[in-house]
Amino acid sequence: MHERLLPASPNWYCSRSSDINSKGVFGFAAKNTIYLISVTESSTAVVGELAGHRERVSGFTFCHHPGQENVCASASDDGTVKIWDIEQKVSLKDHKAHQSTITALHWSPVQKDLVVSGDEKGIIICYWHNRNETLSFFPEPRNIFCLSCSPHNENHIAVGYKDGMIIVMDISRKNEVVHRLRGHDDEVHGLSWSPQPGEELLYSRLGESPEASSEVSTGVETGCYLASGSKDQTVRIWSTARGKGVMTLKLPSLKRRGVGVDPGVKERLWLTVHWPKGRPTHVVSSCFGGELVIWDLAKSGKQKWSLLGAAADNQAHSRIVFNMSSVCLGEHRLLLSTSMDREIKCWDLETMECCWTLPTLGGFVYTLTFSPVGTGCLAMGVGDSMIRVWNTLSVTNKYDTKTFWQGVKSKVTALSWHPAKEGSLAFGTDDGKVGIYDVFSNKPPQISSTYHRKTVYTLAWGPPVPLLPGPDEPPFSLYSCAGEGIIFQHNPWRLADEAVDIDGIIRRTNNIKHKLSPHTDLSWKPDGKVLAIGNEDGSVDVYQAPALRLLCSVQQHHKIINVLRWHHEHAGQPGVGHLLASGSSNAVVYVHDLQAVVESPPESPVLITEAFRSLTGHTAKITGLAWSPHHSGRLVTVCYDGTAQVWDVLGEEPVRNYRGHHGRLLCVQWSPVDPDVVWTGGDDFTVQEWAVSKQEHTRPPRGKKGMELEKKRALQPKSKTKKKKPADKGPARTEEAETPNGQEERAGGERPSDNDEAECEAVDKLALSAVKEPNGLADRGVPEKLQNGGKPPPFAKKESRDDKRRERPETLLKKRKGRSILPLSTSMDHRPKEELQEDCLTLAAVRHSEVPSQCLPGSGEHLHLGLFADRQALYRMFQEEGQSHVEGGHYDSAIYLLLWKGDITGALQLATDRGELTDHLVSMAPIAGYQVWSRTVEAFAKQLSFQEQFVKAASYLLSINRVYEAINLLKSHSLYREAIALAKARLQPDDHVLKDLYTTWAAVLEKDGHYSTAAKCYLAADCPFEAAKVIAKKGDIASMKTAAELARIVGEKELAHSLALRCAKELLAAQDWLGAQEVLRSQDSLLGHQLLFCTNELLLVRLAGTNGIGPSSSPTHSWSVPHAQSFLENVKDVWEQEFGVSPDEMEKMRAVHSQLKALENPSVASSVTMKQLLFHVSLDMTHCVLSWLLGDWGAGLEELLGAVARSGDVGSFCLMSDVCRLLFPQGIESISQYKAKLDPSDEQGAAVARGLEAFLSYVQLYAVWWASSGTTETSAGSLLENRLEGGPDVESGSEVGPGLDFCQTLLSEPHASFQATQRAIAEVQRRLSSMVQQHTQTQKSQATAGDSECGEAPEQSSESLPALIARVSEHRKELAALPDHLKNIPFPEVVECCLVLLYMARTLHTVPPQLTDQALQLLRKHGPAVYPKASQNALADYQQCSALMTQTNNV
Repeated sequence: MHERLLPASPNWYCSRSSDINSKGVFGFAAKNTIYLISVTESSTAVVGELAGHRERVSGFTFCHHPGQENVCASASDDGTVKIWDIEQKVSLKDHKAHQSTITALHWSPVQKDLVVSGDEKGIIICYWHNRNETLSFFPEPRNIFCLSCSPHNENHIAVGYKDGMIIVMDISRKNEVVHRLRGHDDEVHGLSWSPQPGEELLYSRLGESPEASSEVSTGVETGCYLASGSKDQTVRIWSTARGKGVMTLKLPSLKRRGVGVDPGVKERLWLTVHWPKGRPTHVVSSCFGGELVIWDLAKSGKQKWSLLGAAADNQAHSRIVFNMSSVCLGEHRLLLSTSMDREIKCWDLETMECCWTLPTLGGFVYTLTFSPVGTGCLAMGVGDSMIRVWNTLSVTNKYDTKTFWQGVKSKVTALSWHPAKEGSLAFGTDDGKVGIYDVFSNKPPQISSTYHRKTVYTLAWGPPVPLLPGPDEPPFSLYSCAGEGIIFQHNPWRLADEAVDIDGIIRRTNNIKHKLSPHTDLSWKPDGKVLAIGNEDGSVDVYQAPALRLLCSVQQHHKIINVLRWHHEHAGQPGVGHLLASGSSNAVVYVHDLQAVVESPPESPVLITEAFRSLTGHTAKITGLAWSPHHSGRLVTVCYDGTAQVWDVLGEEPVRNYRGHHGRLLCVQWSPVDPDVVWTGGDDFTVQEWAVSKQEHTRPPRGKKGMELEKKRALQPKSKTKKKKPADKGPARTEEAETPNGQEERAGGERPSDNDEAECEAVDKLALSAVKEPNGLADRGVPEKLQNGGKPPPFAKKESRDDKRRERPETLLKKRKGRSILPLSTSMDHRPKEELQEDCLTLAAVRHSEVPSQCLPGSGEHLHLGLFADRQALYRMFQEEGQSHVEGGHYDSAIYLLLWKGDITGALQLATDRGELTDHLVSMAPIAGYQVWSRTVEAFAKQLSFQEQFVKAASYLLSINRVYEAINLLKSHSLYREAIALAKARLQPDDHVLKDLYTTWAAVLEKDGHYSTAAKCYLAADCPFEAAKVIAKKGDIASMKTAAELARIVGEKELAHSLALRCAKELLAAQDWLGAQEVLRSQDSLLGHQLLFCTNELLLVRLAGTNGIGPSSSPTHSWSVPHAQSFLENVKDVWEQEFGVSPDEMEKMRAVHSQLKALENPSVASSVTMKQLLFHVSLDMTHCVLSWLLGDWGAGLEELLGAVARSGDVGSFCLMSDVCRLLFPQGIESISQYKAKLDPSDEQGAAVARGLEAFLSYVQLYAVWWASSGTTETSAGSLLENRLEGGPDVESGSEVGPGLDFCQTLLSEPHASFQATQRAIAEVQRRLSSMVQQHTQTQKSQATAGDSECGEAPEQSSESLPALIARVSEHRKELAALPDHLKNIPFPEVVECCLVLLYMARTLHTVPPQLTDQALQLLRKHGPAVYPKASQNALADYQQCSALMTQTNNV
């Protein structure tokens, strides 16, 4: 019947609610219906529906046996399992063996007539539909979540439970469990058997030993692997031959590009698994955010997974996936998935790409509208809080749909495209919001600052009216009409401005003093000159723009106006363009010709009571109208009767009737490009495209209700005067009475299916009809319930208070009487008349006869006479009636009888024993005395605790002064906040219970990550130290800053010191200099660190832009701007000006120096980062300046040497060069100035100065080499490395470098000897370590001969172990004989300098002979110990070069 259809969304949280057969028909459950779609690798189409369940469908499965592909099964919350024929679309058989909600369903792949289902009580039903037999099993008293029949053993079924248990049962043996598979600790969401029998496939992958394989060789033939997915975030592979898990796969933590991690996403995880046929080593599972993961079980390594659709963006689902099924169609193996994002996707398992996507709808379709500018763009407003824009003319993708949800957050009840601006779409929601979306951008919508109080019914673009504020008016204003009866005019250019209520304009223009009727709809004439407004009282007012002068009032309808539509302007016949169609709740569509009043406006408003055409045939309220843009006078209407009717308005004849929906219709649009196509949407969650010419029906169906309505209209005479009904009566009663086709209304009698949020509303013109209230308009709409994620109670229509007030007296009289409190005596008064007359004689004898009667009124067969005899008889009757109530479980009636008797203690005791105490009974307890009252209150508190009403129970304990018990009750149930409040209110401030509460709650909060609240608890418990520590536990800068300030306030100085320092270091790592200094200033004890950070900032600013140090984008202090003076002088000046550090305060400087000396400043590794290295250098410089201020120049020079040497130790020659230039701007002369300030007797200082001169000469040597060879600094390191490894020479430059006399400092024989000895010791130690490892490996390899071939062979040593130990001892003696300053003071590598000099002598010919000879001597003596290969190459090259020079000279 339909051309295209957008179906309802698949149901959520079902283990198997979709499946596909071998012919490519995919079925999925949506609400209480099953949709069938035809699947190919390139496209899809909805081909049918299976309707018959009364409630949500929770399971669906196909029969996969050859020849039976058209048979399938479904399970529902209505307790039935149905067998279907998808070709005939009929139910073949069903059973109702389950007594609880069915949660799992599967058709056996081996037995072709067996359908297995499980429910939440743990009952498993096996149903053989051919012989209509059922067999029940109860293997475990647990909630079943999923089940799967084995494809290899006809009797084996795997069942997954809510608590993580998995069992494999054998149905051929009653309740026998073959295996209990324990490993998951949360809900089991999916089970899937391996498509290949046997378990030898993964033996090599699982690393089993031959012994283990042989042990299970007999079971391999019958066993099979089983995959399971659980909420505990793991996929497990089980061996059913051995009954244990063999592989555990942990879900990967995936973070999408540009998307933050939702902390609650793991709580919403649904982990389903699918084992595709033909892929025995691959399992597909869902993941946290909608990703589909393919696990390669035979792959080794850490990452055994890959993602479907990873090659392109926006291919994966955006929310969790619930079901997967696969099929092989030709050469394509396809996988279909359903998800919470309301999309069905088809994947090609070979290419791992998405083939197509079918969007679905998760709510009522309230509104449809085609764009007047973008041809074929259909916008849909849906009750799942999303807007969808469907490109209906797309050739490549018939379901090309974009979804918009940002800023909506509620049901979309109204839409309207801008008449001129492409892509501008206005929307209204049921919470009164109005906004404008740009569908061509990803920006959130603009939202009007003016909200309606109720649901927005209609949006329309029209010309602005005079009261629009502001000097600049847009060409179109946006008008919105909502449930409170107000029409607002919004300025689309300034939605932040307050919208205008057009009632003010109408009143002023037309001089109206009375209250206007609430508005329910509006429609602008296409030319923008006339505005029609529908009202709650059924009238339609027509106004002339822009002043909104009233032209006429149409008084045709007698119920609320639901929809108005003007005919289009391009009509082929004259006068048709002035037709106005209107629909209300009285099932009749009226069309009025307003040509006369529009073209010749009258001086005073005209009252119109006769229609141009009346279109009758619908049997319920009209919800939508649409004029055909291709015809003149062709109208389509939709109605609550579930049909769409096409009318020939001029001929007043029905044309075609469409009946494809399964529910009430809410909206309609005529295709702008095809005159034969109409689009409709309804409360069945679908949008359907259908062709008018293909419909077989002409008129709407005539149900019982419709025929009765017509009979009443025919028999009822027209009255000249009618009593005006209140606005809140008629429509409400009509909605309850009207049912489509005379049958029970779907939306009211059935529970709709799972969808996004539990929505339950009564909307009358959201289905576009109305129930009005005296003070305005109630929300218009249809009852709608969207319940994805849970199973709410069955849908039931709620009565409003007005409905109850409107009940007729006869209805009230029919209400059922309450149960009598004296049922025994009452029943005895309904005996035969003779027995009742005999009772009268008996009673007379008892009361008036002098002879004692054997009758005892109030007991036995004379029980009922106790009401008419004395009090004792009444008490006896009460006793028997009470005993009957207790036996029947009616304890309240028995308690009332005891109270009437005055036995309050007995009544309280009975209520206490039965757990039936109430507030009323407890309030009566004091009448029986204090002890009874105290016992009753204590018992009631226990009863309330069992009912989990802990606060109320504690309050009752307080009434009997059980304060501590009340506090302990709240504490034991984790109500710490309430317990503390109670303790603070009733206990003394120094009571230890209060502190215990605070500390206990703080520990719980700290464990849960609520650190701020935990800190408050610690502060309240007088534990400030713990408070500061718990705040700092989060570790971010703001938390540590707060914790440091808190510790300072409470007097924890040491803690404040450490926390502030941690915070400052974090800020320093982020180069937030200002923040770091601010934190340090808050602590008086951190002056030394302030100086250190200051030095570091000055150093980085000076070095910014040099080698390896980029310019800083962070703001710096004003004092960090570089000055002309030397760096160290600049540091001293800043310290004195900004931090008050001067030589006059020696004690202060000594304290600071001691504080910084306590900091560790070890030698750094080669992997240290540049930031860390510069911090260590800054610390050395800070020590240096402090030592100089204290007058210790020798210590200062030693710190400077440490700063220079530290840069060289990590191989950062460029940084060392920059530091030398920064510290010694005048080179050797700067060092000479510092030497002059040393004490002449300070030998250590003199040695340090020589070390500085050596490093400065070292830097200068390389500078000369680079300048002479034309080498840049960036390649200098590679040049030396190339030369040291014996590589080819580099061509020399043309210029000759300066003199090299300064190199004399570098060629130090003592330092060369010391460095060579160190290298020799290191080499011997390396060889000793190699020998020890070789010996260990030899011992380990004796057990297995083949192990000796694994790995590299250990290095062979020509020397014995004693000889190597002796060499080490000899070298250590040589080191001990050297002076201490040689061993403690850094010095450049002497052999390295010799190699550079010899290279320069050979290539540049600029090295003095004496330096060359000295370098040769040192290289021959110490080179083999330091750089053996490089020294050998250098000496050979030099000898060759010398021989050539000698030969040249001789020639």
